[in-house]
Amino acid sequence: MSSNKYIGGLSMKNILIAVLILLPTFANAELVHTFKNPSFNGEGYSNHVLGIEQLGFNRQKDIDDAIAAEQERIERELENSTLNKFLRNIESRIYATLSKQMVDAMFEACTDETGATCPTSGTTEIEGSTISWSKDTVTGSITLEVASDEGTTTITIPGAGEFNF
Repeated sequence: MSSNKYIGGLSMKNILIAVLILLPTFANAELVHTFKNPSFNGEGYSNHVLGIEQLGFNRQKDIDDAIAAEQERIERELENSTLNKFLRNIESRIYATLSKQMVDAMFEACTDETGATCPTSGTTEIEGSTISWSKDTVTGSITLEVASDEGTTTITIPGAGEFNF
């Protein structure tokens, strides 16, 4: 007797090889391919599109914010130039001098001995605003009125006889 066993005229070795060759063909496996990107498979596509839109919006917002910040920086730099500081200082001093002259005219003390007449009103126009004042000769009160495009402001200053401390 031989050491190889035969089944139907085939050796065990040949049967084993045939089973191993035919086994994968008997397996009923279905290969299914799905895409990870939702734009290809349709699932979650709206979330995918919204996510892309949000990313684009955020990038554009960052760019717009950077542009606005740079424009503000340039404006601050121009505003703080030496020339602009000088002009603001001059303008401030001119306004202070004009207001001092107006206050001096409003509160000027006139005596009858000199024969000088005191002004009882005055008007000036500064940068589109009209500033006028008038003095009541009886009570001594002064009314100051500032009229501009935004509206009118009226201030009444009590006369010397109206202060009671």
